[in-house]
Amino acid sequence: MSNPENTPVELSCGLPPGPEFSDLAALAEECGYARVWIFGSAPLWEDPFAHLALAASRTSRIGFGTAVSIPSERSEMAMASSIATVARLSGGRFRVCFGTGATARRTMGRAPLPLKAVGEYLSAVRGLLEGQTVTIDGSPVRMLHAEGLAAPRPVDAQIWLSAFGPRAIELAGRVADGIIGQHPHPTLPTATMRAGTVLEPGEHRESRRVREAVGPWRAVAYHEAYAIAGARAVDAMPGGAQWRAEVERLAPEDERHLLTHQGHVTHLTERDLPLTGFDGGFPSMIGEPDAIRAELTRLAGRGVREVIYTPSGPDVARELTTFAAAAR
Repeated sequence: MSNPENTPVELSCGLPPGPEFSDLAALAEECGYARVWIFGSAPLWEDPFAHLALAASRTSRIGFGTAVSIPSERSEMAMASSIATVARLSGGRFRVCFGTGATARRTMGRAPLPLKAVGEYLSAVRGLLEGQTVTIDGSPVRMLHAEGLAAPRPVDAQIWLSAFGPRAIELAGRVADGIIGQHPHPTLPTATMRAGTVLEPGEHRESRRVREAVGPWRAVAYHEAYAIAGARAVDAMPGGAQWRAEVERLAPEDERHLLTHQGHVTHLTERDLPLTGFDGGFPSMIGEPDAIRAELTRLAGRGVREVIYTPSGPDVARELTTFAAAAR
């Protein structure tokens, strides 16, 4: 899983599970990406493991990962079996990253999972994949797959954690093989996510094409501000009061969580369109090829092992191709 030539860090990409996933995964392999991380959120997208299985059959080199898998969406045994399946189908090209399910659970009106629960879940899944007997809900359980019906244990798959705060970073050091985060972990390999787009020669960073390409990631800042901190926080952002007023007009208070993250990181709703001029929020790399390479070099210098590029907008294939070319 080598990098594109001269890329200072391992360059991967992140994509949602949907009808185009396997086509885009094959394209990412052609472009030289090291890995495709698939998003995971049952209220927003299709099943990630089904798409990973299909993409594994259409590729031969590129790695795969989940960004992220959510413990409350599958039991420990179902998760271990899913991981073992994709690990076998991909020939050991798979790693799984878990998180608290912040967005996925908020779309269902629930709080993110406590870190303690996530840590216990990871430990149980790891034990199952290693062939151990673990205790779940007070009962001893083990993967009982007969020879020939699954990969032999231990299953070859790393377990990572989405870790952005100090408590999650500390937990990762005890239960994970690596992290996705904003800052390098003191002992574990770290991947960080970046949205963005490569500018055409002479193109302005706030052109209509750019705003459409990165707009879904810019809108995330408003979605999260409203979901986490409420009206006052989102009203303080450019256009936030108007966006909030529309959400509150469309749904009663107990149903607004159904609208807040609609189109999350992939599509823009009509009420989101005015927010595309907000140049802030989720970290993005927008520039001509020299600027993209310089930013990748800067991140490598900070100790980041892998950059996960998360293209969006109407032409994801264009974004994948031009970003990989710019990184060389």
